[in-house]
Amino acid sequence: MTYTITNAVRGGLLAAAILVAGAAPVQASHQHTFSGDWLYLTVTHGDGRSGDMRGTLLLCDPPQGHTRAAEACEQLAAVDGHFERIPPMAAICPMIYAPVTAHARGTWHGKPVRYTRTFSNSCEMATLTGPVFALDG
Repeated sequence: MTYTITNAVRGGLLAAAILVAGAAPVQASHQHTFSGDWLYLTVTHGDGRSGDMRGTLLLCDPPQGHTRAAEACEQLAAVDGHFERIPPMAAICPMIYAPVTAHARGTWHGKPVRYTRTFSNSCEMATLTGPVFALDG
């Protein structure tokens, strides 16, 4: 009897695994259909493989989805969506290495956007990206 139940459980687990594996490609091919400028922003604290990651969707027509959406959209509009052109803010940051990786993907003025940069710490990231990656509020 135990042999039959064990085989039934294994068969059920195998069937569930096949269903999950079959559903994955459908999700991967999902296309975003947001209108206007939008970016999915993530910030990963620590090692990228095991760090704490936070993310949000920034919509700019009208600004929403981000705790500082209006400021972030204004900042990005001023540099035409080019993160590396954001003017640095004046700040004194500690010389502590606590890596933070900022990542953005989406569309800005109809063009695809991909941005990834690892900063020495959160202070450096805030200084160089302003409100864009301020996902904690």
